[in-house]
Amino acid sequence: MAENGKPKFGMYWAASCGGCEISVLNIGDKILDVDAIFDIAFWPVATDFKYKDVENYPDNYIDLCLFNGAIRNSENEEMAHLLRKKSKVLVAFGSCAYEGCIPALSNLTTKEATLNTVFLDNITIDNPNNVLPQEVTKVNEGDLSIPTFYHTVKSLDQVVPVDYYMPGCPPEPHQIWAVLEVVVNALLHGAELPPTGAIIGAGNVAVCEECPLEKNVKKIKQFFRPYDIIPEPDLCLLEQGLVCMGPATRNGCGALCPQVGMGCRGCYGPLDGVEDQGAKMLAAIASVVDVGAAGEEEAILDQKINEAMDTLADPAGTFYRFSMAHSLLRRVRTNSAVQHTSPSD
Repeated sequence: MAENGKPKFGMYWAASCGGCEISVLNIGDKILDVDAIFDIAFWPVATDFKYKDVENYPDNYIDLCLFNGAIRNSENEEMAHLLRKKSKVLVAFGSCAYEGCIPALSNLTTKEATLNTVFLDNITIDNPNNVLPQEVTKVNEGDLSIPTFYHTVKSLDQVVPVDYYMPGCPPEPHQIWAVLEVVVNALLHGAELPPTGAIIGAGNVAVCEECPLEKNVKKIKQFFRPYDIIPEPDLCLLEQGLVCMGPATRNGCGALCPQVGMGCRGCYGPLDGVEDQGAKMLAAIASVVDVGAAGEEEAILDQKINEAMDTLADPAGTFYRFSMAHSLLRRVRTNSAVQHTSPSD
């Protein structure tokens, strides 16, 4: 804690879109309370801090650090270790840090394929010489280096120990304030912190439990993309053939997406005790597929199931959109050689 008695706050942006950084502003006028309570020790997106500043801090100097983003490259990993060492409380802030999120979908392919897609096969990139990023480039002034791009994207806790998790893409304002309050009350008033590993600001039942849409027992014969149909208002989206991850996702968001006709995408992660969110959702999908009347031949039943499942676009990207790094799959096996991986691979 600082000499003036104010706790130190840090926030870091690793492999993510930046939405988590912006979401902190969504707490509205409470941002003034954050400024009143904390001294900012490290927040590169908002203030001019250098990595050297953090390196020179004593261990445990930062009271609360919100780490958003997955571990995609060597710089992300180095900062994860550094901020773990310098922070009393390290929070995996948002889905990317918590589960890998969208960046970890590249675990479905190879490092080489990912780079080729971005730099060689991308019609929006002007790259006539087909140049790929190089870790070291010699120029007149010396050697320029960039971080090593890893083969496998990881969640924060697959690299360093994490104290708490805050799911969401991005987290909702009430979650953010809940974490800040918990830590502040502990630091300033001696309140007890939650047990290590707790998920803060979210619930422990399925999104369906807080979703107000009407649910009936209904079987479906095919699935639709969101742009294929206009869903009936006030009726469960899954029962209308629109994939909704609500049955396999932790609540706490207020079921905001289903209420506007967009199926839950699963950003709050799996329920307690669920090891693989995608497998949980697959079981839920199987329960609503119309397999016909009882007593039909097995071959006919299999055909109906296959026909229904064939209308489900991109199952891997749908079921593991947010949880790939934390899933049982973690990443798919590939035939190409791994050029460079994180030391823990």
